[in-house]
Amino acid sequence: MTEQEILQTFRNNVNPCLRTLGGGIAGFDVGTDTTTMEWTATRDHCHSVVGHPRGGVVQGGIVTGWIDAAMAHACIAKSRFTVVVPSLEIKVSFLLAAHPGKYRSTGWITRWGKSIAFLEGELRDMDGELIARASSTAALRPLKPPEA
Repeated sequence: MTEQEILQTFRNNVNPCLRTLGGGIAGFDVGTDTTTMEWTATRDHCHSVVGHPRGGVVQGGIVTGWIDAAMAHACIAKSRFTVVVPSLEIKVSFLLAAHPGKYRSTGWITRWGKSIAFLEGELRDMDGELIARASSTAALRPLKPPEA
């Protein structure tokens, strides 16, 4: 599959949780198996911080979800849509607070085994400032066709 075919397949089959997280797929590099996703953080993604000058601080689980989605999409794309990738473990280092606004996460594969993948990812604001970095271990499970 070409990069455009992979992106179109993702866009035709949007995971509903991506709507909740406020974003979706923006790119996939076939040469590096790297996925890029873009997100819009709203006040609904934030801890309630009355009077916060930047509109609040995005909850850490949302930030984790943004990076996790990029890492998982990298695996799905590399497999050409033949696996699902449940997370076995994920570690996130939060370096700066995220606030309402636009963000970009990237995810890539550091090791691809027979049944396990080791992944890394990061979240940056639109100026390129590093907000968070993650590593994850995911199971590679064959995608089973829906039952008729």
